[in-house]
Amino acid sequence: MSTLSLRLPNSIHQHAKRLAEMEGISINQLISTAVAEKLSAIDTERYLSERSSRASVSKFRRVLAKIPRVSPDSGDELKNG
Repeated sequence: MSTLSLRLPNSIHQHAKRLAEMEGISINQLISTAVAEKLSAIDTERYLSERSSRASVSKFRRVLAKIPRVSPDSGDELKNG
């Protein structure tokens, strides 16, 4: 584990402190979790963007064409309006 000196505006520090207390965790744990979540979101967005750049509409339509045309199960119907 490493140490990081972090400067936060007082308002963000106080907000983090309140949330950490409400959650029953330390501010360090709150910030560590928040950073991990943000990193994961950025990585996911990059991954999906890269994957979408390789997409093929024709291949997608071929896959969709394989889906049988059946009525939805009871309760799975789309509601109009």
